[in-house]
Amino acid sequence: MKTTIDIPEEELKEAIKHTGAKTKKDAVVYAVKDFNRRRRLAELSRVLGTFNEFMTQDDLKVMREDRKWKK
Repeated sequence: MKTTIDIPEEELKEAIKHTGAKTKKDAVVYAVKDFNRRRRLAELSRVLGTFNEFMTQDDLKVMREDRKWKK
């Protein structure tokens, strides 16, 4: 999608430096993808904090010592 936006030159230069992008477009695309990825991870961490059925360290230890799980 083509969009015309005004990005402060210094911010764009810094984004290009940090991303290693070769073009302005690559830097902006990288920044947008990274922003979206971080938002998805933040949402996932909120959801994951609500599970009660995760295996505890003690459960994992018992499973590892159980013969049927050994190779």
